[in-house]
Formats: sequence, structure tokens, C-alpha cells
Amino acid sequence: MDRATVTQWIIDSKVNKNLTWKELANQLGLSKEWVTAGCLGQMTFTPSQAKVVVEYFDLPPEALPWLTRVPYKGSLPEAVPTDPLIYRFYELVQVYGTTFKELIHEEFGDGIMSAIDFKMDLQREKNEAGDRVSITLSGKFLPYKTY
Repeated sequence: MDRATVTQWIIDSKVNKNLTWKELANQLGLSKEWVTAGCLGQMTFTPSQAKVVVEYFDLPPEALPWLTRVPYKGSLPEAVPTDPLIYRFYELVQVYGTTFKELIHEEFGDGIMSAIDFKMDLQREKNEAGDRVSITLSGKFLPYKTY
């Protein structure tokens, strides 16, 4: 058994039982964004959180330790994603990456936006011309230090 197997069990259970990430997040008292990332193998659950995940998805007990292990981060199987939705994020970075970089450096100085001290919010935005996807990304600024 490995973490990829547990992730597949989670996905299978979610589909077969018509479960939602939001419902699980509410049970855990965490954001749906972080919980989804955790269930997809990108975050580490505490033992008590992992127990809730195991119960929610009706997973076998041997899944529990895999949910509390620090995962190998990076869930995409190829450098350039082929899934159309994920590719659009790649496209955003290709088109606007240098703009993000320039504007962050102009506003904050030489450094990076953390993906560790980070939060995300994804919402449906009603619009007469068709609903929109609104994603807010918020990461701590980490300046480069001189030494």
C-alpha cells in the first residue's frame, strides 16, 4: 500500500457515495481547499483529522498512517499538464507569470510568495453572461536575505 492507493480509495468512495469535499471540510473545521488538497495527497493530516477522513470515506484502518505521513508534493504526472482545466492554470503562469513576478517585486521587493504559509478560496461568482470562477490566492511574502 502507498499514498497513491489511499488517494484512489478516497476518490472512489467520494464518487460511489456522492460525498463532497465541502461536507468533509465542515466536519474537520477546515477550508474545502486545504482538505481537498490533503485528500488528494498533497497535505499532511493530524492523527485526529485522519481519523475523520477514514470514517467519512469508510476507508480501511491501514489508510490512517498514510494520511498522517508527509507526502511527496507535486501531483501532476507530466511537466506540461494535458487536462484542459489544469492546463489553463499553466497557461496563466505562461502568459502572466512575468507580470506576477514584476508586480510582486515592485510592491514587496526581491522575494517570493510562499506556498507553505498560504491559503486559497474558490467561489462561484454569479454573472449574467455566465457564472465565473473566482479564486483568491494568498501567500506570505518571503524576502531573500543577504548574508
